[in-house]
Amino acid sequence: MARGSTRPTSRDVAQAAGVSQAAVSLVLGDKWRGRVSEPTAQRVRDAAHRLGYRPNLAARNLRLGRTRTVLLVVPALTTEFFAEVYTGAARVAAEHGFGVVLYPSPEGVGPARDPFASAQAALDGVIASSMAADALTAIRGDQLPLVMLDSDPEGSLGAATVNLDITDGIRQVAEHLLTLGHRRFLHLAADVPSWTFDIRARELAARLADTPGTTLRTAHAPISIEGARAATETALAAPGPRPTALVCDDDKLAAGAYKAARRAGLRIPDDLSVTGLDDLGLATAIDPELTTVRLDAELFGERGMHALLAVMEGRTPQEGDIPVHLVVRGSTAPPPQD
Repeated sequence: MARGSTRPTSRDVAQAAGVSQAAVSLVLGDKWRGRVSEPTAQRVRDAAHRLGYRPNLAARNLRLGRTRTVLLVVPALTTEFFAEVYTGAARVAAEHGFGVVLYPSPEGVGPARDPFASAQAALDGVIASSMAADALTAIRGDQLPLVMLDSDPEGSLGAATVNLDITDGIRQVAEHLLTLGHRRFLHLAADVPSWTFDIRARELAARLADTPGTTLRTAHAPISIEGARAATETALAAPGPRPTALVCDDDKLAAGAYKAARRAGLRIPDDLSVTGLDDLGLATAIDPELTTVRLDAELFGERGMHALLAVMEGRTPQEGDIPVHLVVRGSTAPPPQD
């Protein structure tokens, strides 16, 4: 392979041999007997030889027990959600003799400094949020084991993905508001190019489309209270019937929507029902307390670390999304009578 070009990865070997990455790890780690057939093992060895695949330094260090360090890449720590993800990941890591280094992408999202240049040889694996995916450009051609959080399983960079069941969370929100009688909806969408936010928009539109007589408008806002306030004010002042339910992509956006509603002389929930997503501490600090979807951030981090350990050890990670549930509080009620 030409100097400077992308080195082959275990995923390339798996694709060339027509097997899973777990099978590649078992064969090249000489742990395949009784778990992989001899013809399959030979196919993997032939593919690795043909591609010029060499196990990476981090994996070799792991087998020798020298580094035992994992990198967690998240957006800038502007809420406690990712702090709790770190707590969960670090707890599981400690139980297995690993340490976790936290790398918050400095801009929250978008391109970040290369966090691997000086530390790559000291890392055994990476857990990364899709909201900070651009920070991973440096390892796209690398062989560090990678687990993605909140990422499209069909198009993930990682060897495994761990997701919260956001689809079901939005379904619960939609069903709650529809059952209350709401038919005019405004979606305050996070202005962030991320799979997890695309899922929220698609699922909300699909759920509402199943109920005759519903309308859905969308306003985009940066994930900040003031950005959400400005976007909501503009949306509420638009021509046409005013929405009676405001579905926010996260709790911080909902807090901004509260400010906009009050500036417009609207009462929550009498005139406008508002929902969030995350169940941050903020959700019970605002008045009325926010109806929102609770996401178990610590369990999210735990599952991410368990998945990475499985990938590094050649096992198949646990499948299935992490359940979420709606917490109904004072910010939702039946719509006002026209």
